[in-house]
Amino acid sequence: MHQFTAHEDLQLLILLTALAAMLVAAAVWRLPTSLLFVAGGLVLGFLPGLPQFQLSPDLVLVAILPPLLYSSAFFTGLRDLRANLRPITLLAVGLVVTTTCAVALVAHAGVSGLTWAAAFTLGAIVSPTDALAATEVIRRVGAPRRLVAIIEGESLLNDGLALVLYKTAVGAAVAGTFSLWSASWHTIVNIIGGIAVGLAVGYVVRQVRRRVDDAPTEVALALLSGYLAYLPANAIGVSGVLAAVTIGVYMGWYTPQLTTGITRISGNAFWEILTFLINAFLFALVGLQLNGILDRLGNRSTSSLIGDAALVSAVVIVTRILWIPVNAYLPRLLFPRILERDPYPPWQWPVIVSWAGIRGAVSLAAALALPTNFPARDLIVFLTFAVILVTLVGQGLTLPWLIRLLHTEDDGGAEREDAKARIKASEAALRRLDELEEEGWVREDTAERTRGQYRFRTDRFRARYEGVDEEGVEERSQQYQRLRRELLEAERQAVIGLRNEGTITEEVMQRVQRDIDLEDLRLDL
Repeated sequence: MHQFTAHEDLQLLILLTALAAMLVAAAVWRLPTSLLFVAGGLVLGFLPGLPQFQLSPDLVLVAILPPLLYSSAFFTGLRDLRANLRPITLLAVGLVVTTTCAVALVAHAGVSGLTWAAAFTLGAIVSPTDALAATEVIRRVGAPRRLVAIIEGESLLNDGLALVLYKTAVGAAVAGTFSLWSASWHTIVNIIGGIAVGLAVGYVVRQVRRRVDDAPTEVALALLSGYLAYLPANAIGVSGVLAAVTIGVYMGWYTPQLTTGITRISGNAFWEILTFLINAFLFALVGLQLNGILDRLGNRSTSSLIGDAALVSAVVIVTRILWIPVNAYLPRLLFPRILERDPYPPWQWPVIVSWAGIRGAVSLAAALALPTNFPARDLIVFLTFAVILVTLVGQGLTLPWLIRLLHTEDDGGAEREDAKARIKASEAALRRLDELEEEGWVREDTAERTRGQYRFRTDRFRARYEGVDEEGVEERSQQYQRLRRELLEAERQAVIGLRNEGTITEEVMQRVQRDIDLEDLRLDL
C-alpha cells in the first residue's frame, strides 16, 4: 500500500485549497461557475509543486459522462423538447455536423500535424454546446422561456450526436481506414440501438423504483441509472451516450409519479452538487495536465499554438453565427406551412442563440478520453481547452450585456404557468376536502381552518396569475411569511440550544431541524 509522504500531503492540501477557493469565488462573485472552473484549471496547471496527474482515458468516459448526461436529460422538459423539436433538431443535428466538418476542413488545412481523422475528431469534440454555462447566464439575466428551452434542448441532443461522430472518428484514426458508407451505417445503428437500450433499461429501472420507498436507495438508483444504460449499450457496440440521455429523459418524465417529497428534495440537491463537482473535477484535471501537455508541444512556438487556438475558436463561433439566422428564417420562407404554425421569431432571438454557443464539460471529457497513443492527442486537448476558454470568456461574459442591449426580457410564461398550477392544485385540494368532510371523521373546525388556508392560497395565486391584486393579498402573504420565518428561526435556535446543553442528541436536532426547514420551504406555497 502506498504511504503518502509529507511532500505529497502538502501537494494534496494545495490542490484541495485551490479547489475550495475556486468554489467560494464562484459563489461570492456570482460569476458563471464554468468560467471559474476554467480559470481555476489554468491556475492549477501552473501552480509550482503540484504533480502532473494522468487519468486513464477510458475511465474518463465511463466514470464521468453517464451521470453528467443522465442529469442533463433528467431535468430537461419533454414538453419543451416536443414543442421546439424543429429548431432543436436543426441545431443538434445540422449544426453539429456542419461544425464538425467546418472545423475538420479548416484544422486539417491550417493546423500542422492533424490528419483527416484527427481533424474530424477535433471537430466532433468541439461541436456540442454546454447547457449549464449558457442557461446559467441566461436565467440570471432573464430571457424568454422558449429561448432557454431551445438552448437546453440543443445541448442535450447535440451531446449524443457529437459523441457518436467522435466515436466514429476515433475508430477511423485508430484503424487507419475510413469508409463513408460503413460510417453512416454504424452511425444509424448507434443512434437507434442507443435509444432502444435506454428505453429498455429505463422501463426496468422504473418498475424497480415503483417498489422502493427509501430516499437514499432511490437517489443511489438514480445515480446508477446512467451507468446501467451506458455500459450495456457500449458492450453491444451501440451508443452508450444516447442510452444514458434516453434513460434520463424517460426517468425525468416518470419519476414524479414514483417518488415521495423527501426523495425529490434529496435527489435534486444531490444532482446539483454532483454536477457542480464533476465540472470542477474535469477542469482541475485538465489544469493538472496542461503543463505537461505544453511541454510535449514544445516543438511548436507559442505564437503558433495561439494562432491555431484562435483559428479553431473562430471557426466554431463563426459557423454558428452563420448557421442560425439562415435556418431560423429560410425554412419558413421555403415552406409556408411552417410559418402558419410557428411565425418568424424576433430578429433578436437568433442573435442571442448564435452567441450562446458556449462549450464546456462534455467537450473536455471527450478530449481527455482520447487514447494516449492517439495522433496529436496533446494538441487536440490543448485546442479543446482553448475553445472552451474563448467561448466561456468571450461569449459567456458578454452574453448578459447582449441580452440587455437587445431588450430581450423574460416573457413571464413560466411564472404564469406556476401560478396556474398552484391554483388548480388548491382547487383540487378544496374539492377533496369537501368529500372527506362528508365521511364524518374530519372535525368541522379543522376543515374550516384548512379551507381558509386553501382559499387564501387560491386568491393569492389568482392575483399573481391575472396581474391584479386590489385586495392586497400578496402583501398580506409576505407579512405572514415574514412572521412565520421569524418564529421558525426562534424554533431553530431553541433546538440548537438544547443540543448545545446536551439535552438532545445531534441526531434528534437534525431530525427536528429538517422538519422546520421543510416548513420554511413551504411558506411560499
